[in-house]
Amino acid sequence: MDDRGRELADFLRTRRARVTPGQAGLPEDGRVRRVPGLRRDEVARLAWVSTE
Repeated sequence: MDDRGRELADFLRTRRARVTPGQAGLPEDGRVRRVPGLRRDEVARLAWVSTE
């Protein structure tokens, strides 16, 4: 990954970490979170895109 790709990944990771599922209007699913914020699949669901 080049520098620009790393910058984008860092940007997205820090933004996801700032938002909780509750703040985004998503229900808690009971899974343990190892890191704070939204999971990638939750972001995809909010954006109406597939994770695959």
